[in-house]
Amino acid sequence: MAGSTTRLSTVIYGTATLNTENHDTTLPPPERRAILRVMPQPSDANLHGDVFGGWIMSQVDIAGSIPATRRAGGRVATIAVNSFTFKQPVFVGDLLSFYADIIKVGTTSITISVEVYAERQRMEAEVVKVTEAILTYVATDDQRKRRAIPPV
Repeated sequence: MAGSTTRLSTVIYGTATLNTENHDTTLPPPERRAILRVMPQPSDANLHGDVFGGWIMSQVDIAGSIPATRRAGGRVATIAVNSFTFKQPVFVGDLLSFYADIIKVGTTSITISVEVYAERQRMEAEVVKVTEAILTYVATDDQRKRRAIPPV
């Protein structure tokens, strides 16, 4: 969850503008790479064009599982959604970038922080933080039983 906190009304972020009005927003450092990027389609939204929260949750789970799987050296399963906050709505056509970081490694479990930013594709590009979550995954073996996470 590295980054700089800002309360400015707009911040230049690459070729887009970050909207921070009425929100505490932490930008990922420019050198940080998104673990997943996806654009919601009309089938992911209600009739007003707002993307379903459940769809966003499933994408966050996928994004969080990537570093968890890498650190565990194999299969993981989601065992907890410790926190999940929808900060702003997501719309069809937004380009979502998911950033995931390991925040804790236990004997069999890994806790991951996921942040989601939307690049709004309107008249002028704008980047907003739309979601943040903390999830816990457990490492499992081929029989889907808990297993120890290998040392680094």
